[in-house]
Amino acid sequence: MQRLFTIFAFLLCITLSAQVTQEIFESFKLQERRDVQYYIPEDYDAEKKYPVVLVLDGEYLFDQVVANSKVYSRFHGMPQMIVVGINQSENSIRLDDCAWDEENGLPDEKAKKFFEFLGMELIPYLDLNYSTAPFKMIVGYDITANFQNYWLFKENSLFNAYVNISPTLAPQMETRIPARLGAFNKQIFYQLILEGEKNKDTPRIMEMDKAIKAIDKASLHYFFDEYPSADHISVATYGIGKAFDNIFGMFKPISPKEYKTQILTSEEPVMQYLVDKYKGIEDLFGFTKAVSLNDIMAIYAGTRKKEDFESLKPLSDLCKREFPGTMLGFYFEGEYYEQLGEPKKALKTFEKAFGMDEIDFLTKEMALEKIDALKADFGF
Repeated sequence: MQRLFTIFAFLLCITLSAQVTQEIFESFKLQERRDVQYYIPEDYDAEKKYPVVLVLDGEYLFDQVVANSKVYSRFHGMPQMIVVGINQSENSIRLDDCAWDEENGLPDEKAKKFFEFLGMELIPYLDLNYSTAPFKMIVGYDITANFQNYWLFKENSLFNAYVNISPTLAPQMETRIPARLGAFNKQIFYQLILEGEKNKDTPRIMEMDKAIKAIDKASLHYFFDEYPSADHISVATYGIGKAFDNIFGMFKPISPKEYKTQILTSEEPVMQYLVDKYKGIEDLFGFTKAVSLNDIMAIYAGTRKKEDFESLKPLSDLCKREFPGTMLGFYFEGEYYEQLGEPKKALKTFEKAFGMDEIDFLTKEMALEKIDALKADFGF
């Protein structure tokens, strides 16, 4: 343990407020120094949890992954992430890092050490020094895409999500990867990205794709995206954004399509959809996501469309917690009592809503209209 902390002492200090830093990591496993790039969100908060993305071929892929993570976290509801890039281009060191034995297709001695460096030194360092979430993702290209799959051979995969960009497959990987994916009971996201240009690996990749698609397991989330216009160099640019879209799709706000095809067609109470969505996020990613106003409004619209007024009460309770000081919770609660046939309770609740801040489409005028209507109908 003392030796491990000695290794950490060789790392240069990382300024948490910095956007991107490049540091030297002294690896005991490799017995060499490695260039590592870090992206820490500008508004990093130690009270929050951040998924980690480990990017191989850092010189080529790191900036693209960082750019996509920033865009998607800002506009698509994806969580902010810590991104770590391993530089491997100098002196073609990636060839040594990811080399395999031609007979058995497994990592050779140097590659085994690189494997241990990432899993036993770099990832623990991040977990020790940052507020990381359990969810971890790895991105690789060409031979580094093949290399990342060796974590599937472990009993417990270190990573929850794998992004394979145009992999150059080691022997037997087209059968080994599907077999390992089929063996896991934990949630695994597996993204395969392929260019339109054909090469000697294409038939084996397509064989692997077919085998993975045949796996019938709810815990496996498999995505295959082929880009006919892309070549072996440009395919990463085409595919990284779509990979984020696929893997973090459940983080997005409820879309009109999701509303129509899943909420309106479900036989369960409308509120249950919201509960299940956010519980699924917490279970999978290891932290709680704040409920978005967009999702609240989608559920509210669903309660009205399906006349599921029982869902208004738990929805109002949620809004009081998530949007305190606004009309949202008490207005929905007032509608609940109104539909329940309890006009006195509805009147008092709408009066409370009137005294609070307006939000989204809800205005004080709307609350006042409800109050006046109840007084007129029931002579209060």
